[in-house]
Amino acid sequence: MARERLKKLLCRSANPSNSGLSAPQGSSQTPAGDPTSDAQTAGNASRGSFARMKNFFHQSGRVPAKDVQGSTAETGPDPVSVGTKVEASGVALDAMTPVPRIGQRAVRGVAMVDTAVTDIQTLCDTYLQPLKIFNSVVTNIANIHPYAQVALGILTAASKLIITQANLDNAISGLLEKLGSVYKLLLEEDMMKKFDDMRDTLAKIARVVSDAAQFVANYTETKSFWKRLGKHIVSETQSTIDDYTKTLDDLMQQYRDCAVRDVRINMHRMLEDVNLEGMAYAAGAGLDTTKKCLDGTRTEILQEITRWATDLDVNAPRILWLHGQAGRGKSAIAHTVASWIKDVGGLGSCFCFARDRQAEHREQKIFATVARGLADRDPAFRRALADAVSRDYDLKTTSDVTQQWQQLVLGPLSKVHGLIVGNVVVVIDALDESGPEISRRHILSVLTSTEAAHLPANFRILLTSRPLPDIERALGACQHVKATSLDNVSAELTKRDIRLYVSKQLGDLREIGDTEVRTIVQKSDCLFEWARLACEFVKPNRPGRTVMERFDEVAFLRSGGGGALLDAMYKTILDDTIPNDDTTLARFRSVMGQIMSTFEPLHMDALNKMRTQFPHEEDRFDVIVILEFMSPLLGGIADRTCLVRPLHASFHDFLSDPARSGIYFIGASDMYSLSFASLQSLCGGLRFNICGLESSYLSNSDVLDLSERIDQSISTHLSYSCRFWAQHLHKTAFDATLATWAKAVIGSEKILFWLETLSLLGASGGAADSLRNTAAWLLGQDGFEDLLEVVQDGIKFIRNFGSVISCSAPHVYISALPFTPSNTVLSRQLVPKFSCLVGVSGGVKEWPAVQLALVGHTSRVNGVGFSPDGKRIVSGSSDKTVRIWDAERGVQIGGSLQGCDGPVWSVGFSPDGKRIVSGSWDIIVRIWDAERGVQIGGPLQGHDDQVLSVGFSPDGKRVVSGSQDKTVGIWDVEQGMQIGSLIHGCCGSVFSVVFSPDNKKIALGSDDSAVRVLDAEGFVGMFNTCKNLTLPVCNPRNIPVPPADVIQAYPICFSSVSSNALPDAQQLLDGLLLEDPSVVDEPVRFHPDGWIRGPKGRLLLWIPPALWRSFYSMWTKTVIPKGCCIELDLSQMAHGNKWHQCFKPVL
Repeated sequence: MARERLKKLLCRSANPSNSGLSAPQGSSQTPAGDPTSDAQTAGNASRGSFARMKNFFHQSGRVPAKDVQGSTAETGPDPVSVGTKVEASGVALDAMTPVPRIGQRAVRGVAMVDTAVTDIQTLCDTYLQPLKIFNSVVTNIANIHPYAQVALGILTAASKLIITQANLDNAISGLLEKLGSVYKLLLEEDMMKKFDDMRDTLAKIARVVSDAAQFVANYTETKSFWKRLGKHIVSETQSTIDDYTKTLDDLMQQYRDCAVRDVRINMHRMLEDVNLEGMAYAAGAGLDTTKKCLDGTRTEILQEITRWATDLDVNAPRILWLHGQAGRGKSAIAHTVASWIKDVGGLGSCFCFARDRQAEHREQKIFATVARGLADRDPAFRRALADAVSRDYDLKTTSDVTQQWQQLVLGPLSKVHGLIVGNVVVVIDALDESGPEISRRHILSVLTSTEAAHLPANFRILLTSRPLPDIERALGACQHVKATSLDNVSAELTKRDIRLYVSKQLGDLREIGDTEVRTIVQKSDCLFEWARLACEFVKPNRPGRTVMERFDEVAFLRSGGGGALLDAMYKTILDDTIPNDDTTLARFRSVMGQIMSTFEPLHMDALNKMRTQFPHEEDRFDVIVILEFMSPLLGGIADRTCLVRPLHASFHDFLSDPARSGIYFIGASDMYSLSFASLQSLCGGLRFNICGLESSYLSNSDVLDLSERIDQSISTHLSYSCRFWAQHLHKTAFDATLATWAKAVIGSEKILFWLETLSLLGASGGAADSLRNTAAWLLGQDGFEDLLEVVQDGIKFIRNFGSVISCSAPHVYISALPFTPSNTVLSRQLVPKFSCLVGVSGGVKEWPAVQLALVGHTSRVNGVGFSPDGKRIVSGSSDKTVRIWDAERGVQIGGSLQGCDGPVWSVGFSPDGKRIVSGSWDIIVRIWDAERGVQIGGPLQGHDDQVLSVGFSPDGKRVVSGSQDKTVGIWDVEQGMQIGSLIHGCCGSVFSVVFSPDNKKIALGSDDSAVRVLDAEGFVGMFNTCKNLTLPVCNPRNIPVPPADVIQAYPICFSSVSSNALPDAQQLLDGLLLEDPSVVDEPVRFHPDGWIRGPKGRLLLWIPPALWRSFYSMWTKTVIPKGCCIELDLSQMAHGNKWHQCFKPVL
């Protein structure tokens, strides 16, 4: 009777709605002179700790955690509420009074239970209160190591089990007391700060506490078992409690000391009373700790998975499907999670498929093996499982996966509900390696069933696989399955983890430094499996080659050896995927040939669009019939909008080498089909004003919705064809059919449509190269001389108008076409097809020598130079800056290079185009990174006066400089220091210096009227001859800019004939007056970059540089002699929102 009453009181105390955090009522007082109990001592030891805890949470408050995809996850209450909760908890504990010895004796003496109900209730509240506080506090901690997170999850779950299932048998009160003190100590601020650093010890504590919690919950059954064995129950109980107490004391002391010592942990689980012999079991399919992730890697994805695995929310998805291409590290993550769950004492099981064990038909034993694994870890589940198989012996050996799932997993779980510490976590690794699709059909059916959708709230299944079609179809649409792709993990995070891994694996090799590690990381292409194999290959495990020789094979992906690390995996996957029949192999080669031949990856829809244009009927099939099964080796298969690209760069080499790929060999790239398809796409897809731009006044960058317009109007395959058609053509043998299709594009107005499209795509910089490739392809071909002439004109058109083409697509027609020299084939062919263009009187008839004007410096330009490939120009100016320009488009690349304290007199590129040297007024030579636009190293100092000339040696290792101090300096580029001393001997300032092609001599010119040649190695002046040569210098142009207050008195006219003025000039104000009425006072001006701009910078017209000096200005009064100026007839010009009237297609 008394015992039943005690249980009711304990249940009332444990109920969250009644327990609260206030001090218990009616707690007994310690008699005078009575020594304090151990519990009181422990309580006094931690007095005041909760005030510190409140401060700790205010400082470290819980930050919203982010999952591996970057989305913010809900993380619970804010720090203020946490601090308030901790403070309240502290008050509650401080209000507690020690338990008197009479209370302890009441618990320990069964005969005195009826007379000590109040004391026992107080005792239980005292022990259990820290567990309740722990639950409320620890759940608000985030941003800790995922292993520590798993341990805290188990401690929280164990505390809840103890609170709800604590047996009031007096024999285990000592264990409850110890567990209460452990939780109380873990709540101290200093202890909580160690969660991360001491996570291994914390995991051991969690494991022991979990086992102790199960012992408490199952104490009645345990006593019955001991009684059947004839054991002494009291002594067995005390021995078990003593063992738990000693182990916990050792671990807590180790935790306090931040020391790692070997502590023996005995798990007290009574499993001997049931017999599971003869039950089906897949040997070797369990956890393999050697596959675990290296500590410190995969942190973000592990945090996401452990949050899901330990989440107590009843609405959490029961299954997490972790998928990705082969070699991404899925198995390492799976085994890490399984190992952590086991280490902390959680209930779980791990089942792994393996391609080399398919003959064992592991899929027929999957859930029987999982059930055995759970039974080995939990006595209650073991008893429930034994009961199930005892009533139906056939269950032990059944290969029926559905029966295994229902009778061996779900059935026993339903019977032990509420007796398990934490969530049950089952890991199923590499389902894709089970064998053919039929081998996993029933497993997928079970996982997608209604029963799986309604699994117990504390049940989790972590499943890993490649995204094979059947698995994708089954799991992709399930609401109770959370899908996470390793292919979507950011490259930055993956490279960080691979760098840690490689550094750990090869760090003890003296030959391998940071540079070599970075190289391996780069070559890995974010593939962990390749990095693992590369490290194994580089290690000196076999004779014949040095470490660096092995490294070079890996770094340069040479055939065989280091270049074939993944060949076995490629061959195995292809053997499993591609049937060995003629039709399938032919289609495989066709699709992979297309993917390998494209100059940038395309998504499946674009590949199909291109394929519909292929010349041969047999190639016009949907690529999905092959690619659907290639997801293990190619990215972009699951989502048709993602780019299809190889798993690793070595896959291309594998398929290109018949000795390595065998029947999967892809021969010479079929560039003919891609050339044909690209030209067909251009002929059918290009059109005037393709994106429907309403106004010609805006530059491309000012069209706010340009990206959306491009997405809607320019398909991916058309974009690709515009950028790469000529490259495919260049790699194809000459063919008259292809030449005819090329003429249909280049020899018509479509060439302007093509340039317009490139302008919108921001890809006009490659237009000239495309036409140069076409010219080379046509050279010497009879019957296509006229096409070649058009191509050559097109190259000059781009050179002259590159800046306007890249700036604004409408001005391909409005500004570029009217100024095309009248005697050119391009002008004769295209101008008649357009109307409403600017009329040019006195314009050029042939292409001018001046092609570009690069405008941006604010003072005179003192030095210029081309990059070795001719695509960039560097300039130095008196405005103290160095600038880099695109030689094709005439626009600046990046920002200006700043740091000089005076005019920059001389500049030049290095032979590899990666560096720039400058010499300036501040007596300093500087080296710049041409790609990043930053200075490399410190300034090269040594001259006593301005540096007037600089230059690189042909090998790029040295720089020569000439100065106004009459000396020449030679500098080591790599070390950033002067070689030898300054060379004297000139009688004047050195204005020009240059190395000879063999690096052995230096020629210099100075203002003493002499050219000198120096020995670049011995620094000896060799001879002094040659007079200075001078060239005429162009006078700087002077463009008149009238005051703003007189602009409106003039019409917009660039002709001596007033009727040639711009019609409907008020269009320039359309849409502006309502926003800013003052725009009427803004002038229309001719700017230094050649643009005539109206209010708010609206683009009216661009004037080529060759016409600037003789251009008729709006403010010109008289021209002498008459007719010497270039005059414009704007009277018919279509502009603004009428610009598209310049072209009227023939229907």
